[in-house]
Amino acid sequence: MKAAVLTSHGGAEVVEVVNDLPVPELGAGEVRVRIKAAALNRLDLWVRTGWRGLELDFPHVICADGAGLVDAVGAGVTRFVPGDPVCIDPTIVPADDPALQTGLENQTRIAILGEHHSGTAAEFVALPQRNLLKMPADFDFGVAAAVGLVGVTAWHSLITRGGLQPGETVLIVGAGGGVNSISIQIAKLAGAQVVVVGSNAEKCAQAETIGADITINREQEPQWSRAVSRLTGRRGADVVVDNVGAATLGQSMRACRIGGRILIVGGTSGYGFDMNVAQLFARHISLIGSTMGPHQDYERFMQQVFANRIQAVIGERLPLGEARQAQTLLENNAVFGKVVLEL
Repeated sequence: MKAAVLTSHGGAEVVEVVNDLPVPELGAGEVRVRIKAAALNRLDLWVRTGWRGLELDFPHVICADGAGLVDAVGAGVTRFVPGDPVCIDPTIVPADDPALQTGLENQTRIAILGEHHSGTAAEFVALPQRNLLKMPADFDFGVAAAVGLVGVTAWHSLITRGGLQPGETVLIVGAGGGVNSISIQIAKLAGAQVVVVGSNAEKCAQAETIGADITINREQEPQWSRAVSRLTGRRGADVVVDNVGAATLGQSMRACRIGGRILIVGGTSGYGFDMNVAQLFARHISLIGSTMGPHQDYERFMQQVFANRIQAVIGERLPLGEARQAQTLLENNAVFGKVVLEL
């Protein structure tokens, strides 16, 4: 079987496309999918470089997101038949985990495809049937693959954890990342006013094309929290989405209204943060952490995608054989939106 893999930890040179991996066998309750498209996330770069405690079996198949056609089903599978078009929820939960009964299975001992579990950038993937969702006939596989991880993450953070309400003002720190490009659209769908801080004029313009009401160019307004205060009549944003972390959380707290919420699903600039605790309690700010999302949120989000209420932001589509170039494009921030590998 052909697949894009890591041969070790390191730079882009460790990404290779091989042709000799075994086709995965099916266990009870599993479905084998013939992948038509897989998508990269920033997670792929972190897995490639590695971190303390990350132990992979090399060669390791990359990518968390995918979509394709059901190839075969294992014993006990009742929801799918060969030929069904499906997209993939990238959160793997042990079959015996009690959290599967709570609807919050992302708050347990999860694994993510392409991270601790073999990924989707391969001709075939075998997965529990709970990880699959049937797609409408003829729906674009690349679109379905592009939005999986970022979509369930953004939906769970904004809607389930953040409780976003119509009429609220949402500040999104950063315009070009996968989660943020989807967060802009979810916030608009929920009836919020969306303010976006972009790193340059081009990123701001791109954010406007997908729904941002107001953009703040960080090159022109390095103290963008002041601009937020000015634009909101000194009230501040009801909800702040900050996945940048150390470099921006100070300004995010200043840009948040009294009693507002700050949603965090990552920290691309670093995890350490020198917090002004007085600012936190005196202004009644809630810091809300979130990661991934339960399958019910994946389904809710994908139904919006299938209905064309949310658009995939795809910066580049490449064949599987160009997986190394795909990682380089992502690493260099050379695209706005997602990079999709097509098989």
